[in-house]
Amino acid sequence: MNNNAQKGVNFSSVDLLIYMWKKRWILIIVTFLAGVTSIIVSLQITEKYESTVVMFPTTGASISKSLLSANYQGRQSVYGFGEEEQAEQLLQVLNSEQIRGRIIEKYNLMEHYGIDPESKYPYTKLANQYTDNISFRRTELMSVEISVMDTDPQVAADIANDISDLIDTVYNEMKQARALAAFELVKKEYIEAQLDVRILRDSLETVGEDMSASLRMAGGTSLAFLARALATHGGTFITLTNHLDHETERLADLRQRYQEARVEAEQELPHKFIVDRAYASEKKAYPKRSVIVMVSAAAAFLFTLILLVIVDSLKERTVMTRED
Repeated sequence: MNNNAQKGVNFSSVDLLIYMWKKRWILIIVTFLAGVTSIIVSLQITEKYESTVVMFPTTGASISKSLLSANYQGRQSVYGFGEEEQAEQLLQVLNSEQIRGRIIEKYNLMEHYGIDPESKYPYTKLANQYTDNISFRRTELMSVEISVMDTDPQVAADIANDISDLIDTVYNEMKQARALAAFELVKKEYIEAQLDVRILRDSLETVGEDMSASLRMAGGTSLAFLARALATHGGTFITLTNHLDHETERLADLRQRYQEARVEAEQELPHKFIVDRAYASEKKAYPKRSVIVMVSAAAAFLFTLILLVIVDSLKERTVMTRED
């Protein structure tokens, strides 16, 4: 029984090498055939070229406050690079339907990817092709990378550059819709404040003229008449003066807010710093035929070796069972 147990397939590293040497022709032939097959299959795969755009997001600092406000205490400058939050926002914009739809329409990707519009689920297929060929990622340096794969190297470069250019368009469209609404509200308040100040100044001027006329008339009369003239107009004059001071301060504040809101509504500053624009690649990026061949050959070798070991082990067990 013990002798039979020792005959089982229980390899050490040396035993395995000896076993592989004994089975070398089977392993060599299978590995060779797998390599040849993978070469033939890889030649049937459509070649693709990759183009890449690398960019950094800008900060989330307010444009208007950074440029117009003398007391702005924000820690981020409008001219600086963004951080993780801005990079994530940039990725959200890149994955938005606004950008995807415009790229699909401009390059007619349904036809370019060879998808039949009359086939089953054409838009699902188009979305899958888009996701397979166009990708975005945040790097460890907080930059954002746009990668585009295509059978035409120039098309890959053009799509990547167009996506990067669309970022500002989409950003500004989203922000300006809200900024314009805010600007109209501030503009209304500012115009009303201007009118209030103008009315107060006119009223104050009228009261001042009436008081001056009364004081001139009181010049040759009694002190009581002079006091009565001041009492009649003085209180109104002081009230209007205080009110005008308050409204003038409010108008100055609204003027600042009006200028900031107008800048936010009209500004179209870029929301990214482009480090590298895409260019047409001279070398294909896919498929990596050498990798395919090596992986296929290695997988075939290991699978065949494992299969041989299992088969021989089963044979040994069968022999042992019969002997018992």
